[in-house]
Amino acid sequence: MASRDAARPNVVFVVADDLGSWALGAYGNEAALTPTLDGLSAGGVRLDRFFCTSPVCSPARASMLTGQIPSQHGVHDWIAAGHGGPTGVDYLAGRTTLDALAAAAGYRVGLSGKWHLGASDQPREGFVHWFAHESGGGPYFGAPMFRGRERLSVEGYLTDALADDAIAFVESEAERGAAEPFLLHLHFTAPHSPWVDSHPQELVALFEDRELRSWPEEPPHPWLLLHNKEVAAAVVEPERSLQGYFAAVAGLDRALGRVLGSVESLGLTESTLVVFVSDNGFNCGQHGIWGKGNGTFPQNMFDTSVLVPGIFSQPGRIPPGSSSALLSGYDVLPSLVEYLGLDWEVPLSLPGRSFAPLLGGSGGRDAGGGHVVVFDEYGPVRMLRTAEWKYVERRAGPDELYDLATDPHETCNLAGMALHAEREACLREELRRWFARYVDPANDGFALPVNGLGQVHPSTPGHPAGFVPFPED
Repeated sequence: MASRDAARPNVVFVVADDLGSWALGAYGNEAALTPTLDGLSAGGVRLDRFFCTSPVCSPARASMLTGQIPSQHGVHDWIAAGHGGPTGVDYLAGRTTLDALAAAAGYRVGLSGKWHLGASDQPREGFVHWFAHESGGGPYFGAPMFRGRERLSVEGYLTDALADDAIAFVESEAERGAAEPFLLHLHFTAPHSPWVDSHPQELVALFEDRELRSWPEEPPHPWLLLHNKEVAAAVVEPERSLQGYFAAVAGLDRALGRVLGSVESLGLTESTLVVFVSDNGFNCGQHGIWGKGNGTFPQNMFDTSVLVPGIFSQPGRIPPGSSSALLSGYDVLPSLVEYLGLDWEVPLSLPGRSFAPLLGGSGGRDAGGGHVVVFDEYGPVRMLRTAEWKYVERRAGPDELYDLATDPHETCNLAGMALHAEREACLREELRRWFARYVDPANDGFALPVNGLGQVHPSTPGHPAGFVPFPED
């Protein structure tokens, strides 16, 4: 039966991969073809200033599931090893997660798609359904997946295969005799590269005569990293890569539409919370970058890398609207704990606060005004962002200070200027106090020269093998 109780809803938790909010129609991009997400946004709450906790996939995903920052859970880069077999590593072992809390409350938890937190061949405790990508990304055709512990190769387009699997899970839950709610993780690999010659032609054709650029063309950033041939090709010939990127987004939107259509046909729409987020943002030429935080070295914290979509919808319970509150991926766990009524007191060691009141139409973290800040980190790079200012501190490399009120595109670095020295010092002190409060010293990423090329098997908690901590100052 699944849940028919709006107060104890099912959850479809959708995560896109490398999707900046700028690339969706719901966030003002007229070139995008995203009718499903546009409709979901119009009928629910759209978060306009929702930030990932780290501008790369694995740390950001770990933070949404645990409510911890990377310097607490110890995942500081995308995971390059430990995907399975005898060398498989569960990077969240021993940590309290949204899934564990939901399963303890009677939710039936399932996964369709990208996990990318290690040991993808091992279904996690509490999951009744496990269809996980072997690593975290790659070709859209012939993708390696694990159904339970069985490895297989997906026939056809991966985005559609994930939707098919999600629909089968929802239908099987609806056919069950019991009325337990379900929590489905639907984690697409779209629109992550590859982009060129990687998506169904009918999707690519939608953008062949469409004006896709909504930002100034800029020369390559001096810190630009050409991680792979896809990025190198995009820098030289951006139009084909843009078509592929937008085609991947359109394919995701089409696939999600089919899943939500199934939810509706089963009469579960009003008793199902739909969450749509992305792990991190992405630059498709903005700032002269193709990539996210690790598109440059030193890593960057531009809004295009850290600002992500956040859409929450449950018709009849969440009134339509939007919020300009400054919110973070580390707020997701406490928010869903409150919204779903899970019996768990959020510990003071977690940095996030619930924005569940926003979903009920009240002020939540918008209320009362005051100084609201979100924080980000990527190894030895940390960021503080207020409504009007951004400060970036680096263990190695230049710091940055931006006046977002007058320079929203972050083009003029004010760090080191005498005119702004006092403000810079205050923001630096605030950033350091916050991280000192929440960092687990054993997992402190600021001491690691993370290079953006992948976290490997940890030799000690939080310290990847081959990464030598910075010497003490």
